[in-house]
Amino acid sequence: MNITKNTTGIESVILTSPDPQAAAAFNEAAFGLGARLQVRAGDAPTSGFRGFTLSLVVPGPSTVDSFFESALAAGATTVKPAKKSFWGYGGVLQAPDGTLWKIATSSKKDSGAATRTVDDFVVLLGVEDVKATKQFYIERGLTVAKSFGSKYVEFAAPAESVKLALYGRRAAAKDAGVAPEGTGSHRVVFGGGLGTFTDPDGFEWETLA
Repeated sequence: MNITKNTTGIESVILTSPDPQAAAAFNEAAFGLGARLQVRAGDAPTSGFRGFTLSLVVPGPSTVDSFFESALAAGATTVKPAKKSFWGYGGVLQAPDGTLWKIATSSKKDSGAATRTVDDFVVLLGVEDVKATKQFYIERGLTVAKSFGSKYVEFAAPAESVKLALYGRRAAAKDAGVAPEGTGSHRVVFGGGLGTFTDPDGFEWETLA
């Protein structure tokens, strides 16, 4: 495992949806992430696994349950019920717009009451070649926080920004509890200061004004 320092990160995850008002209303009611999560109009064809999941890392199991409850009340469906695992406690939801959300904690027991605190907001990309995509992002200014060979990479990010992580596509789909097959648009754009480009797996980035 390698640990280094980073000076850049994703400032905003921008989802595209045929009904942006409904998607934005769901996101606010379910998660309340503010400017870090935005929605814009877009109806590019898509089917199956879109190649990414959005993850919220929270303090404890009761907070996982709290986010599950608010998301389900707002219209999400359960893909993987929240439960204990070797790594902690968590589960996966699918938003009405099709976005997959993993809500998890490394803690198996609560040390206090449920909160709405999010320790980390993470974008996990399921990519074809982890090593090649890792190098692509290093060349654009990101630095590595964790690296486990060709299996998993996590880039460091400033406080309050969104972390970026890479996983093999099949592994990412398995972790989310869905089939790896999928075609068409990812229906997501990442905004920040890295520039405007498309990565090797077709994920789009743009510079925020």
